[in-house]
Amino acid sequence: MAQAQFLYEGARDAAGVAARVTVFGLNRRKGSAILDDLGKAGFRAVDGGQLEHLLDGPVTALGDVVIVECPDLGARDMAAFARLDERIARSGTQLIVATGMEGLDAVFSLLDQSQPQILVDPSRAEIVVAVGRLMGRISHGRVREMDEQDRVSLLRLSEQVDAIAQELDRISALKGGSSEPAGSVSDFKHSFTPTTAPLSLAEQASEARAKSGTLKLPDAKLVRAMIAARQARGRFFDANLFADPAWDMLLDLTAAHAENARVSVTSLCIAACVPATTALRWLKQMVETGVFVRVADPEDGRRAFIELSESSQQAMARYFESVENPIAYAA
Repeated sequence: MAQAQFLYEGARDAAGVAARVTVFGLNRRKGSAILDDLGKAGFRAVDGGQLEHLLDGPVTALGDVVIVECPDLGARDMAAFARLDERIARSGTQLIVATGMEGLDAVFSLLDQSQPQILVDPSRAEIVVAVGRLMGRISHGRVREMDEQDRVSLLRLSEQVDAIAQELDRISALKGGSSEPAGSVSDFKHSFTPTTAPLSLAEQASEARAKSGTLKLPDAKLVRAMIAARQARGRFFDANLFADPAWDMLLDLTAAHAENARVSVTSLCIAACVPATTALRWLKQMVETGVFVRVADPEDGRRAFIELSESSQQAMARYFESVENPIAYAA
């Protein structure tokens, strides 16, 4: 297959040994092809068997990266995921989970220790690129030591490698090497670090009201109207021109907070108006930087909700006040 006719620099360690990638849950249709793609990219790919082997089979070495294909989750799959999550967190192995929208909420809620990279309905090229991305982070020793600038750089790198995967899929499809459609992936990057510019008098007053609890988020109808207006642009222009997943998710969570509604991971990914895998990367970064808060569903262990953090609620309240009083804030 044309998609993996290249080698990743991070595919081998300092001794020249190929990095080990263990894959669980491969289906017959594309299982052997994925293993072949990884091998051509310079990795030592191993078929770990079905996901249930993590429960019943012998304890095997996981390797540098573990890939799990799991479109949906049954009861035994959930038990296997819980065990895998604990092992991955202890071992430092990197985890990639390929799932579908049906299994997204369960996967996100169950894997709360291992910091997985979640791919939604990925192509073969996207899987290989995801492995290369993780190996690049491992080789530079920056898996858990990223600052804000590093996070933005990582998202920019994600845009580049996703573009490579998309182009490889397109070329392969033209050559008849793949029946999988290439997805459009476009990430627009923003820093999550608050501005440090001096505050105007209006902004200082707004911040004081936010801290005292007198400044509130706007009515949900106003926020929903803003969201509808943003989405309407896609009827007249290429929607990729306006892709801004972080802001779209912030608006959706702001409206949900005003409505006293809870937002699932799947719902928030849809609200981001970008491919689900892209939305998940943004969601993960915003949880890690404290913009969003992850809340477990006490009634269903297969689901987690996402909410605005307290500081984000205050920031959104100040934002909407500044929009309503632009002259005062310009002073």
